[in-house]
Amino acid sequence: MKKNLKNRKINVGRRSTLKRLGAIAAYSLGFPYINFGSHKLFASTNKRYSNRSISLVTENIVIDMLGLITLNVDTQKRWGSAGDGISQKDINEFKSSGINVFHHAYGVGGKNQTEAKINCLNFIGSLNSLIANRPDVFMRIDSIRDMTNVMDNGKVGVMLGIQNASHFITEDDVDLFHDLGQRVSQLTYNSRNMIGNGSTERIDGGISDFGSRIIERMNKVGMAIDVSHCGDQTTLDAFDISKKPVLITHSNVRALNPSHPRCKTDEAIKKMAKNGSVIGITNVRNFVKATEPTTIEHLLDQFDYVRDLVGSEHLGIGSDIDLHGYDDTPAKWYKELKAGYKGSYAFREKIDIEGVDHPKRMFDLTDGLIRRGYSDREIRGILGNNFKRVLSKIWT
Repeated sequence: MKKNLKNRKINVGRRSTLKRLGAIAAYSLGFPYINFGSHKLFASTNKRYSNRSISLVTENIVIDMLGLITLNVDTQKRWGSAGDGISQKDINEFKSSGINVFHHAYGVGGKNQTEAKINCLNFIGSLNSLIANRPDVFMRIDSIRDMTNVMDNGKVGVMLGIQNASHFITEDDVDLFHDLGQRVSQLTYNSRNMIGNGSTERIDGGISDFGSRIIERMNKVGMAIDVSHCGDQTTLDAFDISKKPVLITHSNVRALNPSHPRCKTDEAIKKMAKNGSVIGITNVRNFVKATEPTTIEHLLDQFDYVRDLVGSEHLGIGSDIDLHGYDDTPAKWYKELKAGYKGSYAFREKIDIEGVDHPKRMFDLTDGLIRRGYSDREIRGILGNNFKRVLSKIWT
């Protein structure tokens, strides 16, 4: 962006200005230093971001297609079920992150389908309760119009999803959960269910007849299909069966990390593009690279690979973390989390990547994309416009 921000003409009616003023004035985060090409954006850190990256993040919709509002169990306890414990500091972090919409989805399941359905009802119910009790902070995202509204009103958009579909005992359950606000559903988590196979199953037989009927119903009601955790054949089958685009909300590139089952093959990425869809690149260290060092530059390599293979219009962000990442969570929970996955997940000492493991990571990522030569149009698409475009085709 060649023009300096201080030379921009302010129009109080524009969404971009409202968002920028919300970040500056309402939360006293300030722009204490402005010079020719970059400035200090946040009072809490000396990190400087380019004017171009600040404009791109603050003036356009930013969607994290796997962005947890929190995964820290201590934070969840402090907030309480009704969100009474959400502090002004929490609100400031959300608002200054630059992220407008968080797709909040957990891998909810159960010992059987009935238990999975009960657990998912509780999960969706608790999210709806939190949003309803704190309308000053959160807004549920049910439609494309809501994405526009959330930029206008400065609230934190929450898109309800579940990283599994074992709660769909019959096709009518798709309608039920859609009515309750669920807008995205993975077909499987890591293991097999009645629909298909997860990424860490030994054998992947693809999507079942029942799974095909579930996909048809999801298409009909306008619930987005996600194959991020699906096995290779189940992933490919979903693109063949669905009449609407199928999302990969949070995965990485198998060609850059050949041994990891949570990464997608070139064949799957090409089918995704032919399907007119988007893949969200994750910040999870062991998904990005199999060995150390693993840095933000290796994360950017993931974006470059997909861009060169199928085009930047098929790229988005699915960080797979909350604003603070995994490595700052309570030690006992962190240990139990790692122990809950098969060895093929290949966890190392750290899960997060330094430089994109904090609330302002969208600015760091944007500056990285600028370094790699992406145009403003491409970056706007990656930050949110690409997922918004595809969801507009699905949510009908």
